[in-house]
Amino acid sequence: MNWTAAAEKTVTGLGYELVECERAPRGLLRVYIDRLPGQVYDGGPGEFVTVDDCEKVTRQLQYVLEVEGCHYERLEVSSPGLDRPLKRAADYERFAGSEVDVTLKMPFNGRKKFRGVLEKAQAEAWRLVYSVGKVEEALGFTLDEVRDARLVPVLNFKGRAAQDAGARPVANEEVDGGRIQ
Repeated sequence: MNWTAAAEKTVTGLGYELVECERAPRGLLRVYIDRLPGQVYDGGPGEFVTVDDCEKVTRQLQYVLEVEGCHYERLEVSSPGLDRPLKRAADYERFAGSEVDVTLKMPFNGRKKFRGVLEKAQAEAWRLVYSVGKVEEALGFTLDEVRDARLVPVLNFKGRAAQDAGARPVANEEVDGGRIQ
């Protein structure tokens, strides 16, 4: 069994999602995990990966990688971050309705990078609804056409209570010279 298969089997067996697994210089093995929606975890409630989650996965991975004979010098287990990458069709399904940054392999209308709200179009196709000035446009694409896709980080320093009370995040297009329009 190779190290990616061992990591995937271990992470999914513990009830987490393997987002990404990569080898870095000097023997570093990086593993990015995420919590699955609707699952209850020992590390506490919430949708975000905790230090306890990373510790649990690290301990199990160290054991499995040793048993499988997978060589590495250092192991890092962490969350995928606020700008979580979207790699598989299941990621797109899970985060439909979220704001994402998409970079295409080939330019469309002279550009490769788009930011907008991800929507399911049909079978294998997706749509990204984005703004050009005050006009909304939609970009249809398949996963084969995407070089990179990531969630747009949502930073809310007022806490969830303010968001639930009706506060909404300010989009980039609404800020002009530091003034909210």
